[in-house]
Amino acid sequence: MIRPAISSDYPAIRAVVRHAFAQDDEANLVEQLRADGDALVELVSATDIALRGHILYSPLKIERDGEILSAAALAPVSVLPAFQRAGLGKALIEAGNAACADLGLSAIIVLGHPDYYPRFGFSAAAAESLQAPFSGPAFMALELRPDALKAGGRVRYAKAFGV
Repeated sequence: MIRPAISSDYPAIRAVVRHAFAQDDEANLVEQLRADGDALVELVSATDIALRGHILYSPLKIERDGEILSAAALAPVSVLPAFQRAGLGKALIEAGNAACADLGLSAIIVLGHPDYYPRFGFSAAAAESLQAPFSGPAFMALELRPDALKAGGRVRYAKAFGV
């Protein structure tokens, strides 16, 4: 079951994220985004007794010509190692992307595996017009509004990313 994260999930979310990445950096990022009020969409994959996965989207601004497009940064998506390759990441991404679309966002940006995220419509080509601290095949975008990124712009991540 995919559902919104609640505060009582936070300790388990930290454990899921930490185990998924075998380090604390991403778990610390999640907690800092929350502390800063920058958890835009946060979902978990849950059973009656445990969490198996987590995804977080934070607000991302794309500035251009005095205009600001509202977008989201997808980071991180985490699934406990024992449940990876079972479709939980896919279910979390699809539900999260749909939630971002429901919020009326223009696009979603991800820095991730270039063989994985294109399955969900992300592409490096869609992100090429953006000025960001990242570039290359791992920096991808998904337009939620047709041609939203065509005119480019400068990407502004939430403070917790430190970029």
